[in-house]
Amino acid sequence: MIDIFHDFYRGKRVLVTGHTGFKGSWLSIWLHELGAEVIGVAQDPFTERDNFVLSGIGQRIKADIRADIRDGERIKEIFRQYQPEIVFHLAAQPLVRLSYDIPVETYQTNVMGTIHILEAIRVAESVKLGVMITTDKCYENKEQIWGYRENEPMGGYDPYSSSKGVAEIAIASWRRSFFNPKDYEKHGKSIASVRAGNVIGGGDWALDRIIPDCIKALEAGKPIEIRSSKAIRPWQHVLEPLSGYMLLAQKMWDEPVKYCEGWNFGPRAESITNVWDVASMVIENYGSGELKDLSDPDALHEAKLLMLDISKAKFQLGWEPRMSLGKCVQLVVDWYKRYKEEDAYTLCVEHIEKYLQE
Repeated sequence: MIDIFHDFYRGKRVLVTGHTGFKGSWLSIWLHELGAEVIGVAQDPFTERDNFVLSGIGQRIKADIRADIRDGERIKEIFRQYQPEIVFHLAAQPLVRLSYDIPVETYQTNVMGTIHILEAIRVAESVKLGVMITTDKCYENKEQIWGYRENEPMGGYDPYSSSKGVAEIAIASWRRSFFNPKDYEKHGKSIASVRAGNVIGGGDWALDRIIPDCIKALEAGKPIEIRSSKAIRPWQHVLEPLSGYMLLAQKMWDEPVKYCEGWNFGPRAESITNVWDVASMVIENYGSGELKDLSDPDALHEAKLLMLDISKAKFQLGWEPRMSLGKCVQLVVDWYKRYKEEDAYTLCVEHIEKYLQE
C-alpha cells in the first residue's frame, strides 16, 4: 500500500462510527491497511451486498461493534473500553428523501447522535482529536452558481439537510464551550467538522442514490429511471474526501490548535455536472443500458444546484482532488462489474492503490 501518510496511522487506535456504511467501510479498509487499530461502531449494514459485508472488513479490524449513537451511555462505555486516540464520526441517517418519512429519527440520529459522540470525546482522556463528518447540504442553500465557503451560514430545506446544519452548529458550540483552542492546554482535544459533496464508489446500495439506482437497473436489464435529471452536484469518488479527512486528522495531531475548524472537500470544477450526464457515463462504462427521464415538477424538494469552495483545503492543508470525473466513474463501474466474481476486500485495496497513483 502506497502510504501518503508516512506511517502516521500505524498502531494508532482509531474509532470509526458508521463503519458498516458506504464511506465508513472504505475508511476502515484504508485505515486497516495502514496499520491502524480500528474500532468500528455502527448499526447493521443496509444490505448483504454492502461493501462492509462483501469485503469482510468487520473480521479484520480490532473491534466490530453494533451500537446506536442515540444511546449516549453505551457510546461512553465503548470509549472507556477501547480508549481511542482518534475519532472519525460518520454514523448518520444519510438520505434526503427518507428524512421526509422519518424526520424525528433523522434529527435524533444526526443531531443528538453527534452530541453523544462529542460528549464521549469530552469525557474520554484517551481521545486527542475528533473529525466530525457532516455534508455539503449543511449550508443554507440559495442555489447560487458559486461554491459555499466554510464561513457561510448553516441551514437546510429538508429534515436531513437541516439536521446536518444543526449538527454543525452543535459541533461549533461544543468546540467553543468545551474544546476551545484557547484552552487547549487544559482539555487537550481538537475537534473539526468536514463537509463533502456527492460521493460515489463501489459497494453502495443505498436508496435514492444515482449509482446504486443505475447498477440495480442495469443488473435487472431495465431502463435507468432518473427522477431529477438536471440536478447539478459535485461528484467525487469516495476516496477523495476520505483522503482529506485522514490528512486533516494527521495535521490536527501535529498542530491541534491550527486545524480545529470546518473544512470543505469537493471535486475539480469540471466534475460538477448533472445527474443525467453521470448516468450516461455509467452506461458508457458498463457497456449497456438506457436512461428514462421521470422528472416530476411536484416531487419532494431537493436542491437543484449545490457546490463547495475547496480553496481552504487546497491552500491550508495542501489537499486537492486527484481524479477526473471520467476516471472516477470508470473506477466505480469497475467495482460493480467485478464484485460478484472477485474478493471485494482485494478489489477495494486495488482501487485505493489506483487512486493514490493518480
